[in-house]
Parts: sequence; C-alpha cells; structure tokens
Amino acid sequence: MAQTLERPRTYTPKLTPTLVAVRPSPSPPDPIPLGKPAWCAEQQLDAFLGHLQAEKRFSGNTLSAYRNDLRQLRSHLSDQGIEGWGIDGATILGFIIKLKEKEYSPASLARKLAAVKSFFNYLARTGAIPSDPAAGISSPRVGRHVPQTITVDAVDRLLAAPGSRTSPEALRDRAMFALLYGTGMRVSELVSLDLDSVDANEGAVQCTGRAGRKRQLAVDDRARDVLRTYLEKARPVMDRGAAGAALFLNHRGDRLTRQGFWLLMKSYAAEAGIASSITPHTLRHSFAAHQLGKGALLRDVQQRLGHANISTTQMYRLAPVAPAAAAS
Repeated sequence: MAQTLERPRTYTPKLTPTLVAVRPSPSPPDPIPLGKPAWCAEQQLDAFLGHLQAEKRFSGNTLSAYRNDLRQLRSHLSDQGIEGWGIDGATILGFIIKLKEKEYSPASLARKLAAVKSFFNYLARTGAIPSDPAAGISSPRVGRHVPQTITVDAVDRLLAAPGSRTSPEALRDRAMFALLYGTGMRVSELVSLDLDSVDANEGAVQCTGRAGRKRQLAVDDRARDVLRTYLEKARPVMDRGAAGAALFLNHRGDRLTRQGFWLLMKSYAAEAGIASSITPHTLRHSFAAHQLGKGALLRDVQQRLGHANISTTQMYRLAPVAPAAAAS
C-alpha cells in the first residue's frame, strides 16, 4: 500500500507588535508675535526686559536704563514712519549718529548701543525678526573713567553736617552717610536695606548687589554707633507702617529712594562747604581710594565693593583724592 507523504507543517507564531514610547522633542519657545507692528512694539520691549530680569538678573536701575534707551530708539523710528522693529543696520547707525550729534558721552553711547544690540539679538533668537540687524555693528571704545573722590577731611565734614540737628531725619541721615562710607556699598544697596539686614550690636550688614549677589560687610565703630541711635530713637518715630521692613524711611514713613538720598546729600554737601559736583557714589569711591591708600589689600577692597572683576577695583589706585573745593 502506497504511503502518502505530507509536507510537515511549520508553526509560525503570531507576533504582537511592541509599542515603544517615544519622548516628544522639546518644542521651541513661542516666538514673539509679529502681528500689528505698532501694537507689538511695546509688548516686545516688555518681553525683552522681563527676560533680562528673570534670566540675566539685571538690577532695576539697569532695566530702567535699557527701557529708556530703547524707547529713545522707538521714538527715533516713529519719527521716520517705522512702526515695528524690522529695520536694517543702516537705520541703527543713523540712530547712533543722531545721538553723537546731541553730544552724548562715549560711555552713554556705548551703553545705549549695548541695549540696542542685546534687544535685537533677543528678537532674532525668538523669531520676531528674521535676522539681527545690529550683529555687525561694533561698540565704541570707552576710556576708563577715573572715579571722583574727596579727602578724608571732606568726608568728616559731610558726615558731621547732620549732627547740628536732633530731628529723626537728621539721625537717619547721619546713619546713612556713616554706613555708606564705612562699608563702601552702593547707594541703591543702601536704600534697599531692611531691618533684618543689619546687626548694630555686632557691627554687621548684609546687602544685595548686582545680579542678586549678597555680601556680608563689617561696620566700623562710627557707623555702628549712629546706626544704633537711629534704630532706637528715630526710626520708631518715622515708622507709620507703610514701609514694612525698610531700614531707612522718608518723612512719610515710606522707603527712602535713591533720588531722595541724592537731594539730601546735595544739601548737606553745600552746608559742609563741599563742591556741588559731589554725587551719591562719591562716598563709595572715596571709601575705596582711602582704604587702598591706607594699605588695604586690593582683593579685600574688591570683595567689600562687590566687584565681579578685580580690574574694576584697580581703577581706584588711579583715583586722585581731590581736595574739597568750597561751594559757591
């Protein structure tokens, strides 16, 4: 009997497809809307300043300067009938030439151009404009400014000027001047101090400088004494609950501003017979020059001033200690 040969059967399993999770690619940041040029211009400027504040930690003063510089450019463009920010390099150069014709100093021109270059770089990166029109424009070279200082005798006269009065404001002013010269902090740092920033008994103060950098500063005996007097006798009288934790208050009980300090300093400088060219930064500059003149280490002075680069501190070695010219 013949046998029938059958082809052996092969088993093919059914394959179940395996699902593999794929992580989506991160999406690029939303571009600034191109929309209506006139409507978007201010919003694009606000977005840029918000970026500088959040990412670059720019100070309020720097942000204000950038805003003013870019609004000056905005006004220049509007005069030419240009609504948005879609311009070329020649238009930016025309703006700089106009500023030169108005006799802005090289330092001011450099700062304004820095604001313009940073802004257009940001617009190009966020897709608001196709390319950066300021990329090929070089910043002007600015000679190093030698800071203005006054003599130790002039400082003593300025610090003593509020001493002829006994009002709460005069006690505050003595404390501010002594603390500013005794530590070398910036005026913006001084008026930003809160009650918990100082320890009058230990003679220490913590201030917040540029880019949010904090530093601890020792307070000399003169500043410590007048600061304690202000805290005990003057501030409770001036505090009306409006300024919260602010250390230095104005006559309304609000935090004293840089502009308010400047007006006070001009008045006391005239009273002390110091030339009107003195500025709020003069005490900081004088502190640094006097410390180096007494043999302090450059690195120590750099740390007290809060300079990120020691080359900035070196300029105080070049600063002539100017005599205190009599006010006219």
